[in-house]
Amino acid sequence: MSQTISPTNPTPAPPPDALSTTVIEPRVGWQPIDLREIWHYRDLLFFLAWRDIKVRYKQTSLGAAWAVLQPLMTMVVFTIVFGKFAKMNTSPVIIFCAAVPWTLFASALSNAGNSLISNQNLISKVYFPRLIIPIASILSALVDFAIAFAVLLVMMGCYRIVPGWSVVLLPVFILLVLMSAMAVGLWLSALNVEYRDIRYIIPFLTQLWVFASPVGYKSSEVPEQWRTLYGLNPMAGVIEGFRWAMLGEVAPSFAMMGVSTAMIVVLLIGGLFYFRRMEKTFADLI
Repeated sequence: MSQTISPTNPTPAPPPDALSTTVIEPRVGWQPIDLREIWHYRDLLFFLAWRDIKVRYKQTSLGAAWAVLQPLMTMVVFTIVFGKFAKMNTSPVIIFCAAVPWTLFASALSNAGNSLISNQNLISKVYFPRLIIPIASILSALVDFAIAFAVLLVMMGCYRIVPGWSVVLLPVFILLVLMSAMAVGLWLSALNVEYRDIRYIIPFLTQLWVFASPVGYKSSEVPEQWRTLYGLNPMAGVIEGFRWAMLGEVAPSFAMMGVSTAMIVVLLIGGLFYFRRMEKTFADLI
């Protein structure tokens, strides 16, 4: 049978049986992370991160000042509690230097833990790697960190503190902060989809965690025989390393830093596999 091609329809439509159909089915078992797929959706990743930044500062009277107030108030409270009352060897600039990476961790952790619930309409309607959502929420916290870090530099200038050669390792400690938030955030975000009580636990968890981390005090205040065990807190070695890189304080012990880094890696790998395992149920449970 011949087919006539009109000027308004220069190409004939293919027969129904020739149309290709893509069927997306849930994967079975433990699946590895597909980094190529994440890279393919990189535009969506940066778009979601930029959207989170705009939403955070939209209709706020103080705007970027919130990025400074959080570590600043932490510094004030801990200076009074640990410096005045507990008589520990600390100063405002030492506490603020630790509060800057801690605020990045706490903010990124909170964003990642609630990220899937906050994007439930997007998850239930469109397919894309779900891992993009917590990653984007963590990247958005870097804006607040950059503002607080600028204030830290001004404060260091007031105290006439000049970083030494250790400052070249600063990006490593920032990366470890993000990895820590990612590691715990993946567990919490996946659990938050199934158990909505998790969103109430996250603020309580960060409040307890800050006292278990060397923010208001130095790790040297911890008895020496317990410092390696203290490194099981992933943020212990990271905060001390950040403080060492910026202020030239005593470097964290190799044992404590090694234990903290190992905990970050273990939590991150476990979180990636658990998130991947539960990913197929997100659209149904949300």
